[in-house]
Amino acid sequence: MSRVQQIEITADEAGQRFDRWFRRRFPHISQGRIEKMCRKGDIRVDGGRVKSATRVEAGQIVRVPPLPDEAGPAPDRETVSDEDAKMIRSCVIYRDDHIIALNKPPGLPSQGGSKQLRHVDGMAEALRFGLDDKPRLVHRLDKDTSGILLLARTRAAAGALTEAFRARETRKIYWAAVAGVPVPQMGTIRYGLVKAGGHGSGGEGEKMHCIHPREVATTPGAKRATTDYAVLSALGGRVSWAALIPITGRTHQLRAHMAELGHPIIGDGKYGGSGQENLGDGWGAGLGGELSRKLHLHARSLSLTHPVTGNRLNLTAALPEHMARTWEMLDWRASDVPEDPFEELE
Repeated sequence: MSRVQQIEITADEAGQRFDRWFRRRFPHISQGRIEKMCRKGDIRVDGGRVKSATRVEAGQIVRVPPLPDEAGPAPDRETVSDEDAKMIRSCVIYRDDHIIALNKPPGLPSQGGSKQLRHVDGMAEALRFGLDDKPRLVHRLDKDTSGILLLARTRAAAGALTEAFRARETRKIYWAAVAGVPVPQMGTIRYGLVKAGGHGSGGEGEKMHCIHPREVATTPGAKRATTDYAVLSALGGRVSWAALIPITGRTHQLRAHMAELGHPIIGDGKYGGSGQENLGDGWGAGLGGELSRKLHLHARSLSLTHPVTGNRLNLTAALPEHMARTWEMLDWRASDVPEDPFEELE
């Protein structure tokens, strides 16, 4: 067992999530143990409590409590099964010495939590491809959202990409099937978002609640959120193929915004319910028939400046199986729509 340590954050460590900084310093300590020490206040930063997702800053002093001695190799290198390693490697759609892009399948969380033991961050051990460190997530997708997910292979690339996402220098376009046909067929949604508590001791059912823009400043916990949308194709008045750009990056932003318009994303039982009819105040998120009940939301493309070469990189991810079946059934083809329907407006 080690003694209490006081560790200063160095300049090249600044900007990282606290839990990732901690695991690089103490690789034998599990993610769950780190989160527990943060919750209990055993770990302190500049004398105060810290959350696992907090970004560290140069010069901060981290108080580390006594830790068990490291025994043998870091266990995280041995946690990825052969099956999961093969699966996550098959998701790679772009790779160079600095970054990796995945086409994340639906149902796989980006990061772990108290009840999420199988996730991209844990499987990243299988994506070293010869480097000493596993790649780091620089943004996230919801568990049930598929599509492009970017990881950095070096600390320098991670810092540059994190700053690019924070400064909105990347361009992300999502494809979705939404209930009904939004009017107008191209527009901007500016509802603010505030977290609404769920039920049960673990906050089950927690979701984001939309707030009128003029009420954001006076609503505790509310944050401004902006989404651009465009209808690419519509099947009568029942369902539309929409392109969505999250100008801001709030939790569940696209799902909450489309539901607030009365046109929830198909398969989104959390925000759109399971109904199929328009009862006068918006559509339900179900289509019925042979169409999948899974969420129809996919991070289709990502455009960014490469953090090292400076070249513009344009990535595209194929639709997951359930959405591809829906597109085929509705006779929607990628070749019939522009890659960026918002480009001519800028």
